[in-house]
This record gives sequence, C-alpha cells and structure tokens, in this order.
Amino acid sequence: MASQQEFLQTAFTPVNTVLSVLLIMAVLYWVFTIITGLDIDVGMDADPDIDLDAPDGQVHVPEDPSAWIQFLTFLNLDIVPATYFLTLALLFTWLGSFYAELFFSFGTWLAALLVLPLFSTSLLLTKLILKPLNPFFREINHKGEKAHDFLGREGKLKSTIYGNKTGILEVFIGSDPMTLMAKSKDGERIEHGTTVIIVDEDPQRKFYYVATEIRF
Repeated sequence: MASQQEFLQTAFTPVNTVLSVLLIMAVLYWVFTIITGLDIDVGMDADPDIDLDAPDGQVHVPEDPSAWIQFLTFLNLDIVPATYFLTLALLFTWLGSFYAELFFSFGTWLAALLVLPLFSTSLLLTKLILKPLNPFFREINHKGEKAHDFLGREGKLKSTIYGNKTGILEVFIGSDPMTLMAKSKDGERIEHGTTVIIVDEDPQRKFYYVATEIRF
C-alpha cells in the first residue's frame, strides 16, 4: 500500500500530472452537476456535414456515417452519453498509468507512450462495463428524465434547417424546456426562431421531423 507521499509523487509524475488534472476536472464537473442540477453539453464535432452538438451529449449518426462516426457508434456513444463514457474511460486510464508507474517506475518517455494503449484498452473496458446499461440509456435522456412522446407538439427552432441538415429544436413539457435534434420533413428551409410542429420521428428517436404546418 502506497503512503500518502508516494501516492502524490506517483499521481503527479510528468505524465500522470496531465491525467490527474483531467480526472480532477471531471470530478469537479460531476460535483457541480450534482449540486446545481445543471448539465454541460459536450459537443463532439467530428464531421463538417453533421451536427454532433446533441443536447444529450450523444453522437448523432447520419445515413452515410464516416469511419470516425462508425468508430464512435462501435463504442455505443450513439446510446451512452459522452460525459459518462469519457469520465469512466479517463478513470481507467489514470488507474492503469498510476499503477504502472508505481510498480515499474517507467521512464518519462516510455510512460508517455504507454498512455495510448492504456486509453485504447480503457475505451473497450468502458464499453463492456456500460453495455448492460444501454437499455436504460435508451429510455432516458442525459438528465435522467423519462422519454416523452413529442409527436404533434410545437416547438421553436434554435437554428435554421433545410435539406438533410440537422438543427436544434426547443420544446416545452409543462414549464420545462427540452432540446431535440430536428430535420425539415420535406427538406424545405425553415429559419431560426420559427415555430414548428413535430410531425414524425426517427425510429430510434435520435431526431425528429418538423414542419411549419401539419400536412395530410
């Protein structure tokens, strides 16, 4: 068992300092979230043709996904909120680097090179650990709220949409605002600030189709 001094020395070696600081920031984020009840969206802008700044921090998968999006989908980041996933992956990476340095005392360069395979292994381990929770994440959004039936509801666009472009839609459930990913039903251009009606939804509810009026 490492003493407190050994713990601090190992945790703040040149390589582990970066991981330790990132982990401390992640812990502060979750403490802040728990205390205030607020959540900070984490956008993952990985493709110029799609909008990954989803309100639930999840990856939006287009009809023709790039290799990068397919990799994120492989990690289940289209289901699991990125903040949960990355925090756990960071924790495993930090633990692996900490104990490797504690027991083997690698040199700085070798320890730095070891971080990449540790992080890669942590991503796979995190995927396996969170996999049993996938049905749970499908049923609730990132704030722990039950999924709602949005069909027929009105909302206001927070960005302009047209063609296959995805935008942000704000919908009120009672007095609570909720943000959804939205596409134009017929591909028509709908400007930011326009009040629209949700007329259809993606089978997995990753986005909703909207129109300025209901068409039969």
